[in-house]
Order: sequence, then structure tokens, then C-alpha cells
Amino acid sequence: MRLKKITLRHFRNVGFATLEFSGRQQFLLGRNGQGKTNLLEAAGFLTALRSFRASDPRVLIGHGQVVGAIGADLDHEQQGATQVTIKLRRDGKELWCDQARVTRLADHLGRFPTVVFSSQDLLLVRGSPAGRRRWLDLTLAAMDAGYLRALQTYGRALAERNALLKAGRADPAQLGAFEQLLAPAAVELIARRTAGLRELGAGLAKAYAQVCDAAEPATLSYEPDLADASAEALQAKYEAGRARDQQFRTTLTGPHRDDFRFQVRDTAARDFASEGQQRSLVLALRLAQAAWCHARSGVRPVLLADDVLGELDPERRARFWAAVDPASQVIATGTALPDVALGPWQVFDVVDGMFTERTAP
Repeated sequence: MRLKKITLRHFRNVGFATLEFSGRQQFLLGRNGQGKTNLLEAAGFLTALRSFRASDPRVLIGHGQVVGAIGADLDHEQQGATQVTIKLRRDGKELWCDQARVTRLADHLGRFPTVVFSSQDLLLVRGSPAGRRRWLDLTLAAMDAGYLRALQTYGRALAERNALLKAGRADPAQLGAFEQLLAPAAVELIARRTAGLRELGAGLAKAYAQVCDAAEPATLSYEPDLADASAEALQAKYEAGRARDQQFRTTLTGPHRDDFRFQVRDTAARDFASEGQQRSLVLALRLAQAAWCHARSGVRPVLLADDVLGELDPERRARFWAAVDPASQVIATGTALPDVALGPWQVFDVVDGMFTERTAP
């Protein structure tokens, strides 16, 4: 897939901008805080109508405005020339594809994949399990409508069960009703996370070997909070844990407490890997995500690289670029021009939310 044109209206600090892209490599050049990442955020929003930086879409609308918008012209492997328009309102979102309203998110998921490489990705190694779960949920749901359905079912049932527990009036029959919904959804989430992380882990091992010249093995391991395979077994666990859950007024077990971890040389990367190794791990994870999306959908994702390579040594940086799919479009940001050895770039200067294309010398 190629992003041929993107238009922003009242999106963060961008009042209005239209960028037309040619070739497969674009570079947004400017000082920090000018709006480079905002454009990547808008491009990434095409995948699943979610921001890679903010959980509340209302913060994407420009200050003092009531509506923001993203428009994209795409050259798509399966659909040909395609137009997507997203309208952001304080009370929700509207999605249009080729001038037809799309009302179900499941009909949109997986059609327009993007993969974001961000400096925030280091938190996937160093940060909390909640951050890793959010990345996993966004990644799997963007390519798998069944995963999204299970996640939504589980989330609603969990919220209702927790509301009963917090109110201190947790009737066993009411708890049981929500547990009947929780258990099968949990089983499906665990199964799909197991399969997804197995595939992503294989891709990570391959990409990490490319970035680090096969000097050290890297792995990705799923750590489910509940490993039982059947809905009946999970339902029994929820029932057995009611007294403790009532004491703490929340559901203490389930996929909402899952985690996964990175390892290098069979040791925990969070505790023992160097900063260079950790940065290489998250770059390898994103490369694996891109390859996985392509394999699942048949569509090459657009790669959005937000000033992520500056901390790598030159050798690892060169190996990373060598590992990138040469047929994928790359839109990158930075405060200095990219290495000329990477080939020709279409360069846009970014100042205070305004984008100006540089003319070729």
C-alpha cells in the first residue's frame, strides 16, 4: 500500500495541510514540537481509528475547534485507488471510504495497515504490563475482527463485574451471569494471543538477528495470567475467586492481567539488556509486526518512523535499514536530513504545523 496524499484539517497543531507523496521514501524535517509526529499520528490513525500516542481521540482535534479531519488517497494492492476520510468530533468519529459511510469498525480493520516506529516503543521493554497489553490488543485487533469481538465482549463483562464488586453489592447470581460471558471470551483471547505472539516472536527473532548480525538470540514469551484451556475451568476460577475479589473490589485474575516479555541470550531484556539491545528489540518487534500484517492481509503496511534511530550505533542503524522491506513506503521524521546512502527522499520542512516540500537541487 502507498499513501499518495494526506490532508489534515484542525488536527492537533495543524490547521490545514495537504501533502502529496511521490516515490517510496518521505522525510519530515524540523525541530521538535513543530508537528512532524502529528502527521505520522494522522497517517497511523487510518489503520484502526486509534492514535499511537493518545487514548482519547478528542485531544486530536485542534484547540478551540469542534471538528477535525483526516483525508487520505491510497494506492492499494487489492482495492486500487482508494479515498478514506475520517471526521473527528467531540462525541465520536465518522469514517468514509470512497464516499461510502463505514459504520462498523470490523469492516475497516486490516484494510489499511500502518506500523509506527516510535521512541515510546522502549516502554514495551521497560514499562508496565498495561502498556504491552495495549500494544498487543491494538496489533491483533487491527488485523483480526474475531480478536476485536472477543476483546470487546471481555471488556464489557469485566467492567460490569467490577462495577458490582466496587458497589459492594455483588450478588452471586449477578456475578455468575457476567462470569459466563467472561470465561469464553477469556479463552478466545488467550488462544489468539498465544498464536499471535508465537508468530510475532518468530518474526522478532529473525529481525533481531538482521539488526544485530545474528550475534545474540532474542525471544518473545507470552505470560498469561490464566493458562487453563476451557471456559468451564476459567468459570470455576472466577467463582472460586469471588471472596478475594469482593475483598479487593475488583477482578484479580484474567487476560486483563496478561503480560509478555523480551529476552536476549535467555535473560530478561528489561533487567539485563543494554540500551542498544533494548532499542534493537523494539525495532525488531516493529519489523516483525510489519511482516506479520503483510502476511495476514496481503497488504504491505506503510512504515512510519518517528525519529527512532538516532541512539543506535551506525552499524546497527545500517542493518536496520537493510532489514526494512524494500517495497514498503517509509515516512520518517527527524531533526537532520537522512543519510544519502539510503537513497532519494522526498523532503518536507515542518514549521509550526506547516509543511513545505523542498525542491530538488
